[in-house]
Amino acid sequence: MTAKELHEILRIDESYRIERTVSTSNMDKFQEAICAFANDLPGKRQKGYLLIGVNDDGTPSGLRVDDRLIKKISGIRSDGNILPLPVMNTEKVVTEEGDVLVVEVTPSFDTPVRYRGRTFVRIGLRRDIATIQEERILTERCAAALPTFDTRPCRGATLHDIDVDCIMKEYLPLAVDRQVLKHDNRSIEEQLASLHLYNMQWDCPTYAAIIMFGKRTNYFLQGAYVQYVRFAGEDNGGNILNERRFDGCLYKMLPRLENFIDDAIVTSRPVSVSTLREKEVKNYPSKALRELIMNAVMHRDYQSNTPTRIYQYDSRIEVMNPGGLYGNARPENFPFVNDYRNNTLAGIMKTFNYVNMFNHGIQEVRRLLAENGNKEAEFEINLLTVFLVKIHDANVVMADSIRNELFNKIDATIMQPSCNHHATIMQPSANEAAETLSNKIKSLIISIDIFVLSRKELFEKLNYGDGKSLHASNHATVSRQYFSKAYLQPAIRAGLVALLYPETPKSKKQKYYLTEKGIFVLKQLK
Repeated sequence: MTAKELHEILRIDESYRIERTVSTSNMDKFQEAICAFANDLPGKRQKGYLLIGVNDDGTPSGLRVDDRLIKKISGIRSDGNILPLPVMNTEKVVTEEGDVLVVEVTPSFDTPVRYRGRTFVRIGLRRDIATIQEERILTERCAAALPTFDTRPCRGATLHDIDVDCIMKEYLPLAVDRQVLKHDNRSIEEQLASLHLYNMQWDCPTYAAIIMFGKRTNYFLQGAYVQYVRFAGEDNGGNILNERRFDGCLYKMLPRLENFIDDAIVTSRPVSVSTLREKEVKNYPSKALRELIMNAVMHRDYQSNTPTRIYQYDSRIEVMNPGGLYGNARPENFPFVNDYRNNTLAGIMKTFNYVNMFNHGIQEVRRLLAENGNKEAEFEINLLTVFLVKIHDANVVMADSIRNELFNKIDATIMQPSCNHHATIMQPSANEAAETLSNKIKSLIISIDIFVLSRKELFEKLNYGDGKSLHASNHATVSRQYFSKAYLQPAIRAGLVALLYPETPKSKKQKYYLTEKGIFVLKQLK
């Protein structure tokens, strides 16, 4: 900066972009001023100037600027007290009246900028800590000015780090009209750049290309994977029954994840709806679970090293992705207003029919859950750094409903005056049975509950085993023969358990359920 240029700046009255000081030691004041200039609350994109060695009237104070002072002020840029780091230039200008140290600050695109965790702004002559509303203005301006993360250049990556052949053969024909492709003579880089998959300025793929088609996705983004864990019980303290990791680019990973949902998570089992009738019920509707997981993958914050998590417990599944509600989506308008943290990625996933972009996903999930008999999904949307949804196993929900219905039916039967004789006979015998039954038979009754179960399923419920052995009370491993003798046959003889196919007791399809007396005993045990 020349003396003439400095003179022009000195003529400007102190304002939102000019601050004068004669002090050379008030570092807090200097850094607050630089922070405020970087935030540029008025939004005029004009550089701010901190003038050290200048009086309030705009005249030089006679300061002599030495190298020590220059180094001291220049160090503000990188000492980490102002984050994100400011773009600034420090220069000494010599005048006849004295030296002036000029600190030129460029408005930041990545606002809000904070000094030691506090956001400073300048409005006219006033410099102060930003209000909540002023912080929101800075945040929303940043979101509007900057591209989404997925369109930013992945510096260090090259064309060799993405599956160009897959993009050209699988994605482009779906995303671009075939006639346009036929006459497109641009380079591969230019074609990819038109779809936000390549950055021409930095000559590298964007993060969207790395996430969707990358050959080394986890090298560039360590948290870009999906973690599945099946816990025994209802919390993370239970034994891990199954664990899977799905990583790599989404183009290859998402089909594997879809198959896993259908093959390993979604199951169906018979639930007794009457004494001799059962209904197949899925634990979770696969389309609803798929929608929630795909949304988690699409909306997650890929700058985080935390994976997308699918945690399954006995009665529920929790899907969590790093990154809370984004942009215009807020707790008060969720799920009717949506915004996209990864807009390009969302477009690609829609092209491949993994998601829709019409804000109908959550409503569809709610409809599918209701039709399947699940409780309504629980969304925890007030968390700042994560988005969490919980869905409950329909089998558990239905089991509770049917159990209550059967218990109420039994209660009604006992209380009816016309059935006093039946109640007199049944109630004492059932109560007596509940008190005198062996622990083995009690555990068998509790395991069957309102379900219709095969012998193998009973083994698994009683022992969490493989259906080939069972632990006795002394922890010795016993055989199927012992199970039949000590558990099953006594319960059948007592009229507590019945065969689904009594005409063919040794049938391979044989299953067992509680009789009305067994259900009454179950109620006493509960």
